[in-house]
Amino acid sequence: MADKKQTKKVTNEKIEQLSQDFEDGTDKFLTTNQGLRINDNQNSLKDGERGATLLEDFIMREKITHFDHERIPERIVHARGAGAHGYFQVYKSMTKYTKAGFLQDPSKKTPVFVRFSTVAGFRGSTDLARDVRGFAVKFYTEEGNYDLVGNNIPVFFIQDAIKFPDLIHSVKPEPHNEIPQAASAHDTFWDFTSLMPESMHMIMWVMSDRAIPRSFRMMEGFGVNTFRFINKEGKAHFVKFHWKPLLGVHSVAWNEAQKISGFDADFHRRDLWEAIENGAYPEWEFGVQIVPEKDEHKFDFDLLDATKIIPEELVPVQRIGKMVLNRNPDNFFAETEQVAFCPSHIVPGIDFSNDPLLQGRLFSYLDTQILRLGGPNFHEIPINRPLAPLDNNQRDSRMRQMINKGRVSYEPNSLAGGCPFQAMIKDGGLHTFEERIDGRKIRVRSDSFRDHFTQAALFYNSQAEYEKTHIVNALSFELGKVEVDAIRSRMVYILKQIDDSLAQRVADNLGIEIPAKLDSPINHSYPADANPKNYESKPKKTGGLKKDAALSMANTIKDTIKTRQIAFLVADGFNAADVKAMKAALEKEGATAKIIGLKSNSAKSANGEKMKVDHALRTVASVLFDAVYIPDGEKSAKALTDEPDAIEFVNEAFRHCKAIAASGAGVDFIKNETYAGRAKDDKAVILSENGAKTAAKDFINAIAQHRNWDRETARKVPA
Repeated sequence: MADKKQTKKVTNEKIEQLSQDFEDGTDKFLTTNQGLRINDNQNSLKDGERGATLLEDFIMREKITHFDHERIPERIVHARGAGAHGYFQVYKSMTKYTKAGFLQDPSKKTPVFVRFSTVAGFRGSTDLARDVRGFAVKFYTEEGNYDLVGNNIPVFFIQDAIKFPDLIHSVKPEPHNEIPQAASAHDTFWDFTSLMPESMHMIMWVMSDRAIPRSFRMMEGFGVNTFRFINKEGKAHFVKFHWKPLLGVHSVAWNEAQKISGFDADFHRRDLWEAIENGAYPEWEFGVQIVPEKDEHKFDFDLLDATKIIPEELVPVQRIGKMVLNRNPDNFFAETEQVAFCPSHIVPGIDFSNDPLLQGRLFSYLDTQILRLGGPNFHEIPINRPLAPLDNNQRDSRMRQMINKGRVSYEPNSLAGGCPFQAMIKDGGLHTFEERIDGRKIRVRSDSFRDHFTQAALFYNSQAEYEKTHIVNALSFELGKVEVDAIRSRMVYILKQIDDSLAQRVADNLGIEIPAKLDSPINHSYPADANPKNYESKPKKTGGLKKDAALSMANTIKDTIKTRQIAFLVADGFNAADVKAMKAALEKEGATAKIIGLKSNSAKSANGEKMKVDHALRTVASVLFDAVYIPDGEKSAKALTDEPDAIEFVNEAFRHCKAIAASGAGVDFIKNETYAGRAKDDKAVILSENGAKTAAKDFINAIAQHRNWDRETARKVPA
């Protein structure tokens, strides 16, 4: 009996030790949900190294299906969004390249619905998180709905869709405490990223000002993946899709974004809604980069690699049409929340490439919509209904609205006269591009996907000096939030492979040394690219390029102030003539003047005239506006001098490099009370002793430049 008790004790101790080993991660293998050990968790199953992803890949399907169904009804990614209706109109027929009907007739307007979004946060998170922005467009064409589902950044973190659940799990709030919300500045994200050097190009974009746009209306959109155009002769061209905003590409400062989140977490939503309500319809030009099939391999990067761009210096973007958003949704839930986008929703003339990220998206989006919207009938929700006739043999399931008559629900049939019939190609039937496939069934990454640093370096080197500083500051902030020393060290080592000075500046800010070498971060099963030797490849020159002007926002449109919000700081005793003159000049150029008073309702001018106040100073901050104007009026200027919030309002605008103007007694307020008054030769501080009319022209030009980023280095004012 004693021996049996001893044996039981030993057995229990062994079980406890094994359990502890499992908990410590010292004896674990990656498995499917059925316990099957996984040999390769980095690559989907493909027909050859660069071939199409196979439906047979049950590991990828299980992994993505589980991910798609993790939460309902909120979107797992892109949960927070805003949408609008509008139209698209092509400039000229694209028949040479594609038979897509909506790209043929310049006189035809195709209805669209667009949804903008952030990726990481929940529905209740802030608009101003440092994050990728979704840019999804649903075209209601006569040939069926076409969904162009993209982002405001042209590349992505990963090359193969099998890694998408891992990426999003790493960037979401950490599961043990669900902190932080809508932020990548935490250990799990940077742990994952530091082990995935393919993410480095995307990291440069996300740490740049592109990740904190001024407005949805002032950001670019990209299709991200490589698609195909197919013409009537069946000839194919590779194509990359772009949306170019006619207001230019502009951002906010990081410090400003944090404050906007406190004052108005709906800043981007409100901006889009109000612009459309005010008739200032957002506009983008639709652009394409077209590459003949014969040129597929002429670049020193792979067209199928979603972590790469085609530099515009090598293949210019052809602007082929324009999209205008001119109507807000009638009901947010019914339209913006229930709209369902799927990259697999195409029309004849547009087809897919073998991009392994795109191949996984074709499966994942449909699976997600079925879960979110209650079943496969989500296409019957009004916002998702095609304008093209719909007729097939699908029946029943949840939320069915269509009432099908008759007894035939199969094809072929004779009882319904064979109807509905298959469409011939000449009748607009979809004909999949006939691509030769003769590869081996294999899980592997093509060697042409292995260069992870060249385009990251191209992006960084293309930035203006202030943009480089913002990237350094963003990386320093994010990695400064990381608690594990090894992750920070790994990241600065990777940054050194992109640019020595970038890595050194970040390391100095973190107070750490750049490691001389990188030790193997994990056990024998780590991804091939996490091998230290794969981090040590200095960038090449993409097509001989050192820089690409299109990659820097410093080169964007700077000739308009349309829709810009200008704050007029006033108190009783202001000069009404000055206010009216400046307001008229700004509104003539399409800007909006907002009167900010010390009190609500109205302010009284020096001649006794009452003027309606748009906002009381206590309810707003300079971060909600693009520029600040202080009018003449001795009594008004004196009241502003006695109001600390007014001084802070101007100082904060100055810190964020915005245009500031003043006239008459307003000049004395600026000179005596604010940082702007001490600035010399600052081209965005316009002070006029002679009234508003004298200052207006220079003020308008300064606003059009968006920001005077030179102020950061001249005044050592961090943005």
